[in-house]
Amino acid sequence: MRSHIVKRSFVIAGQKKSISLEEAVWRLLKEIATNRDVTLLDLLTNIASTEDQRNLSSAIRLFVLNFYRKQLELQHIQKVVQAVLRSPVQALH
Repeated sequence: MRSHIVKRSFVIAGQKKSISLEEAVWRLLKEIATNRDVTLLDLLTNIASTEDQRNLSSAIRLFVLNFYRKQLELQHIQKVVQAVLRSPVQALH
């Protein structure tokens, strides 16, 4: 599966940045921004301020990967908690 690279330009911290990312990564970034109730620019500014700016595109990809990895971890924890809550309570002796 090939993903088309899309280049977009933003002004982040007063500097013009051109960011090239796969279409899928742009879609996921927008989804994360919506989830956090922030603009895409706000999210990019936050990523740029906390990550290595020498390769912002890579930092963004890692941010997206980590966001969804954490979502999977939370889902796993939720399933474990639900399983524990559904199991019969045993008396401690």
